[in-house]
Amino acid sequence: MKKNMGNLDKSIRIAIAIGIALLYYFNIIEGTLAYVLMALAIIFLLTSFISFCPLYIPFGWNTCKRK
Repeated sequence: MKKNMGNLDKSIRIAIAIGIALLYYFNIIEGTLAYVLMALAIIFLLTSFISFCPLYIPFGWNTCKRK
């Protein structure tokens, strides 16, 4: 897997994941919506840590700086 995510993209995904976790922690979101958003947050964290997003491939996107 080649990296296809830049630092800004990773930072935004991590911030969104933290925001979703805080919404869940303070019981602002609950039920099915909470589970769906928490799954999305986990996906955002995983893709951020490995610097690879499989959905970028079909669109040809790459936010990683080229050398």
